[in-house]
Amino acid sequence: MVQPESLLDLVIDSPYIKHQEQPIEKPIPNKQEKDSKPSILANINASYFRICISLSGQALLWKTLSVKTDIPPTFDKLFIKLPSTAFLLIWCLSVGILVCLSILYTMRCIFYFNMVKAEFKHHVGVNYLFAPWISWLLLLQSAPSFIFHNKYSYEYVWWLLIIPLVGLDVKVYGQWFTTEKRFLSMVANPTSQLSVIGNFVGAHAAIKMGWRETGACLFTLGLAHYMVVFITLYQRLPGSNHLPSRLRPVFFQFVATPSMAALAWKSINGSFDIQCKMLFFLSLFLFTSLASRPMLFKKSLKEFSVAWWAFSFPLTFLALASTAYAQQVKSVTAIALAAVLSAISVLVFLFLLVFSTIKIDVLLNNPILKFSSDSV
Repeated sequence: MVQPESLLDLVIDSPYIKHQEQPIEKPIPNKQEKDSKPSILANINASYFRICISLSGQALLWKTLSVKTDIPPTFDKLFIKLPSTAFLLIWCLSVGILVCLSILYTMRCIFYFNMVKAEFKHHVGVNYLFAPWISWLLLLQSAPSFIFHNKYSYEYVWWLLIIPLVGLDVKVYGQWFTTEKRFLSMVANPTSQLSVIGNFVGAHAAIKMGWRETGACLFTLGLAHYMVVFITLYQRLPGSNHLPSRLRPVFFQFVATPSMAALAWKSINGSFDIQCKMLFFLSLFLFTSLASRPMLFKKSLKEFSVAWWAFSFPLTFLALASTAYAQQVKSVTAIALAAVLSAISVLVFLFLLVFSTIKIDVLLNNPILKFSSDSV
């Protein structure tokens, strides 16, 4: 007798399969999340004004090289034939970019005031608050002769620029020796030299008006604090704040400060004397020391940022100092040195200008220093 086959129903109750069979609800991105990218006003901090220092310094260099000097014809043949239109183009470009950045930063002060306060309390960010005034002072000195027919207009503009700079001096220098958490040994970094550079640039601009006493006052203020900052940075105290690797190009400010000091003292004294030469030789040694250590800047050069502009204006100040040295010494070696340093300065400036134009989106939307409005 044949028995009928028994049918077995195999039922697999798997939570994994049930889970996969259920439709997955994808969260719909909120419109505010899409627009969470920081605005340009939130990104543009005072460190971007280092671009303007480079542009203004380059304009001053071209103006200096285009003026006929009493040194041998070799130097004149190299530089005196530079077209004046090139100098005017650089100066006008500097004015345009500086005006745009000044407007943007003014709007940042209005709409993101807490970020500006955080910037002021930052050990690196506070030093870049000197950069706008340095840029304007350099533009004032490099202005074409037809801009300021009346000497009083030059004086009025100088006072408008020097008062905020001295006010920052009083605030920052006072904190260095009176505020416990802001002692120089705790906050010193290469950007601390920007305040000193501002005093030297202000002194150099004051001498153009014939104000030797005012120039000497600003120079003394800058020189005293330069010696303190320079020694503090050389000691590398353990309590000091270290810079991020992407900010290492600011080490070139070691070159800019003595170079600008030499130019300021030359304008006060009337000649490139032994004190100016000592400052120039110091800046030349520091430049050689940094240039011989390319691995120091390896990490900072992996990705383009606004910090790259820290290479430009120190080289420009060094080229200006070497030009003044060549005018005083009038030797073939000094002239060749001035020509080489000026050429390096111009090439670095042109490379950064072209590269920044190509990478403008990265430049504006990828700041190194970021400040939160909640940190105040």
